[in-house]
Amino acid sequence: MKIHYFSGEAWEEAYVKARLPGEEIVFHTGPLAAFPDLADPEAEVLCIFIESKIGEDELKRFPAVKLIATRSTGFDHIDLAAATVRGVAVANVPFYGENTVAEFTFALLLALSRRIIDADERVRAGTFSPTGLRGFDLAGKTLGVVGTGHIGAHVIRMAKGFGMKVIGFDAYPNAELSHTLDFPYISLPELLATADIVTLHVPYNEHTHHLINKGNIGTIKKGAYLVNTARGAVVETQALVEALQSGTLAGAGLDVLEEEGELTGEATFLSAAPPNAGALKVTLENHYLIEHPRVIVTPHLAFNTQEAVERILDTTIENIKGFAAGTPTNIVRSA
Repeated sequence: MKIHYFSGEAWEEAYVKARLPGEEIVFHTGPLAAFPDLADPEAEVLCIFIESKIGEDELKRFPAVKLIATRSTGFDHIDLAAATVRGVAVANVPFYGENTVAEFTFALLLALSRRIIDADERVRAGTFSPTGLRGFDLAGKTLGVVGTGHIGAHVIRMAKGFGMKVIGFDAYPNAELSHTLDFPYISLPELLATADIVTLHVPYNEHTHHLINKGNIGTIKKGAYLVNTARGAVVETQALVEALQSGTLAGAGLDVLEEEGELTGEATFLSAAPPNAGALKVTLENHYLIEHPRVIVTPHLAFNTQEAVERILDTTIENIKGFAAGTPTNIVRSA
């Protein structure tokens, strides 16, 4: 098969080619959008990451494609309806870094609770003093885990290790997990009103779009913290800004933002085609979050360890092999 592989790091080319020796693979260091004139009537597989959006227009450029293999768990960057119409299967990587993302969740939480970034910046500026940098213990605090799948379950285990109380919300509660890890499931409104820290671990879809929004963010326990390592649009950005301004939220740790693509720097932003009004509004609100003293923003890297990336590649390679052999795996939308 002929495969176009987008957003690959230099080392990935040798890694993937060694494991798919019989395939013709064309590597591209950037996302699909970086190659607007690229078209290939012979390509059968598009291997992409989350920044490569694929819809009807993109599929027209690759009329022979039969498989989109995304190197991610989420697949909201792919128009599944358009893929189905064209007979294109979509495969994802359902599990790769449950512990990886959970560890990063606690990295954000510890950085917030112990003022680690503030302290580091102060020392680098030449002042070696703890004055004004008092934090708070995690032990005894209540952690509200929204989404108790593979990542959420790891977060709960880690929270127990810190001596935290845990409450959970999930659209599909897991009674066995609740019993094994000794935590109760409660409603989302109850969780928001009770938790000292709310951490989000849900997939992004039409049901979780703006799950945290202007209608419910005001019910969050005053002085709580929000951690989001899921997807940016799970949280309504304006609601988050207003909650920080009002003091409802004391701070936030965000590995994801809405309109992440618009945050590549002022020069790029100013030279690009003007975004629509809604996107521009969210972009400006994101800049407020980045500059807020009690908000930590990282560039969507909770998944990004060497071990996790290799697991992602290995699963993606097996997805491609299985599809070629007529035994497809991890299909989220079958042709």
